[in-house]
Amino acid sequence: MIDIQTIIGMVFISIGLLFQLLGAFGLVRLPDVYNRLQAATKSITMGAISIAIGVGVIDLSLLPKALLVVIFLMLTNPLSSHAIARAAYNSGVPLWKGSVVDRYGPALKKLQKRRGRS
Repeated sequence: MIDIQTIIGMVFISIGLLFQLLGAFGLVRLPDVYNRLQAATKSITMGAISIAIGVGVIDLSLLPKALLVVIFLMLTNPLSSHAIARAAYNSGVPLWKGSVVDRYGPALKKLQKRRGRS
């Protein structure tokens, strides 16, 4: 017989798989590297966190390790995606033609001017 702990864990894992699927769909369907990076960072991170929590709930001996994985993902994924987006922008990867706002361009020019004076 399946207990409530296993059911709750499976619900978390199912939600995580749904996030992973939506993130993969976003990687395929979105038009440029910046939009794809957003899909990968947000949805796939949430999916991995949900799966880790689900595994920790099913097997309580793995819960501390699962929580460490969650903390690691929450700290590293936003930083790495920001670094990738910044490197793409600095190397000249163009925004999608339908992009409405480019807030990084003016800030980058302002920073370059400030560094040029120093």
